[in-house]
Amino acid sequence: MPVERVSKQFKDISLTFQVNPITFDIIDIRNETSIARSIRNLVLTLRGERFFNQNLGSNLSKSLFENLSSITELELRDEITNTINNYEPRVKLINVDINSSEIDANELNVTIRYYIIGIDALPQQLTFALQSVR
Repeated sequence: MPVERVSKQFKDISLTFQVNPITFDIIDIRNETSIARSIRNLVLTLRGERFFNQNLGSNLSKSLFENLSSITELELRDEITNTINNYEPRVKLINVDINSSEIDANELNVTIRYYIIGIDALPQQLTFALQSVR
């Protein structure tokens, strides 16, 4: 008898709140897109920003105002890794890369690589920029 693999489906609503013209429901996002948005929101949410879950999020903004060094990059990498490992159980983190932008010295490029647990998908990659805004 063959072993049956349990596959999951992840679904979320789009934060643009666009409406499907046929069903008039809010457009949903699924699987890879849903999890990528979740990871990005977790990383960019400030710890203490969510009223009923004060520990959710990261403290990236505190390190963004420091002088950029290898120690600062290591602190940011650890913060992102801990946030994803603690609050996103649907992924297995591969690595987090942080590089300073060649164009803008006040910007850090973050690349997060991960596997999605429960669905047949290739390793995923999420890239975004962190900027210190005053």
